Amino acid sequence: MSSVENAPGTPLTTADVETLVEVAERAAREAGRLVHEGRPERVAVAATKTSPEDVVTAMDLASEELLRRRLAELRPHDGVLGEEEGYVPGTSGVTWVVDPIDGTVNYLYGRPAYAVSVAAVVGPAGAPDPATWTVVAGCVHAPADGRTFRAGRGLGATLDGRALQMEEPRPLPGCLVGTGFGYRAERRRAQARVLADLLPRVRDIRRTGSAALDLCNLAAGQLDLYYERGLGAWDLAAGLLVAQEAGALVTGLRGAAPGTAMTVAGWPARAAELVRLLEDLDADQDG
Repeated sequence: MSSVENAPGTPLTTADVETLVEVAERAAREAGRLVHEGRPERVAVAATKTSPEDVVTAMDLASEELLRRRLAELRPHDGVLGEEEGYVPGTSGVTWVVDPIDGTVNYLYGRPAYAVSVAAVVGPAGAPDPATWTVVAGCVHAPADGRTFRAGRGLGATLDGRALQMEEPRPLPGCLVGTGFGYRAERRRAQARVLADLLPRVRDIRRTGSAALDLCNLAAGQLDLYYERGLGAWDLAAGLLVAQEAGALVTGLRGAAPGTAMTVAGWPARAAELVRLLEDLDADQDG
């Protein structure tokens, strides 16, 4: 693996990346145990975000607090960006991007499709931005079924220790496509319009409710393609690297990087087809 420059200009070696992957897995598994074993019979909503349907539970907050505490112990000079508590800068050039429960609505309803996502990124000074960062290590741990996805930049991706490598899927009409929806009404209307045009052109659509798991399931061959508008940095970071290291193209529309406007992932040639279709449909617009 060629070295990756962090913000202060110090290259990360293969051994450094391997260490970051181990830290990511350790933190994700520990938070996963808390989330899974500590789930009450009835989960209460602690707060809401973009709409009354976009919820935060007490366990989201507890899981992120645990992740921040553990990462501070293991990597005291690194920064942390979390979904619930925001950005705390570090001095090492490495920032951890964490989602304490990706799939909170699933967790709220007792559905198993949720995960803890932990990734290490490097890039320009300031809060990490998917447009400029480089993800170097990541782990997505799904505590309900015990699956653990790991990836290191240049080191490949694994599921429970088994190497992941995407195979070229069938043509677009035979592809199973994953997606997700926002929580604001105007965005959902726009997403429904796109979906209505896309659905007749593909095998079928799946909506898991966890972007991190969608990207990892793509890497594991359980989806052929994936797209979603509105992803936060924490939704994207670890799953993006797992998908890339398994051979996927992960991109935005109109030459942009993957991010809030749009994320598209899949086998490169097939993902490029989906990008063109989504561009024609103005899928990165809410109007």
